[in-house]
Amino acid sequence: MTRRTLRLLVILTLSHLVGPLAAEVQSAGNIARIGVLDLGHSSPVAVELQRSFRQALRELGWVEGHNLAFESRWSEGDRDRLRELAADLVRLKVDVITATGAGAIRAAQQATTTIPIVMLGTADPVGSGFVASLAQPGGNITGVITLQADLNLKRLELLKEAVPGVSRVAVLGDTSSGVITRAMVSEQARAERALGVQLHILQVTDPSTPEPAFAAITQARADALMVLPSQQLGAYVTQIVDLVARSQLPAIYPAREYVEAGGLMSYARDRAEEFQRAAAYVDKILKGAKPADLPVEQPTKFLLVINLKTAQALGLTIPPTFLFQATEVIR
Repeated sequence: MTRRTLRLLVILTLSHLVGPLAAEVQSAGNIARIGVLDLGHSSPVAVELQRSFRQALRELGWVEGHNLAFESRWSEGDRDRLRELAADLVRLKVDVITATGAGAIRAAQQATTTIPIVMLGTADPVGSGFVASLAQPGGNITGVITLQADLNLKRLELLKEAVPGVSRVAVLGDTSSGVITRAMVSEQARAERALGVQLHILQVTDPSTPEPAFAAITQARADALMVLPSQQLGAYVTQIVDLVARSQLPAIYPAREYVEAGGLMSYARDRAEEFQRAAAYVDKILKGAKPADLPVEQPTKFLLVINLKTAQALGLTIPPTFLFQATEVIR
């Protein structure tokens, strides 16, 4: 073998070894980083929603470990930690932050005016100062919102349809969900007139100990219950459902997991779809779109879930016409 041939073999070997390494380095440099900020707990439900989000991104060409990485921050129900966690994501220079719940969105907004924020799970982004308008958000925030006032009225309507004799309804919320509770208070008179029910709005000050609120429900002589959406209360689903069962009240809840735990029924937006739509926002932003130019979207798909075992335990006969409306019936 001549010296020239040997030199060519060495060059070819080195290029073969260095090529993949260079490609790997280049790929690592092009990885987009998504910051996930959430007030809640990394519960099975939350994990499943994140799975929907990541699957939707995968279908759009964003594959974790290839061109995408996640930095997830859960405050485990501690609102005071949100600002610290948001600041941490900003220090990491993530490309986009997804923030779930008004507290998380506020913390992200205070932490950065430049990193795009995709919001989820807030009822009044304009009133809260997150966006200028739904059509033209302005700034660095856009995303998917809820329609809590309209949904709460629909829940009351469904509750009365399922249990026709209902006349006094206790409405259970928590003090941290100020926007949602205010929306319910503002709609109270209209709901009472339209549905012929009397509402008693009660608030839980400490979601880990909701018993005092249930004592107030008894004092109000309520014959049914509606639980308002709340990330804080959502951490104590089993406890709340157990307390409702002891009170022997028919109840409607803001999420499917309550019904899975034994609650009577729920009516809610399809949260998996919401997270999938959030993935579409992230995709557009990573491809160069500005949050200010992406209109805020409202939910379009809603789920009615009924637990017939619970209905039987309460001695209720759910009308067949009502069951026909259900997205899912647990038997």
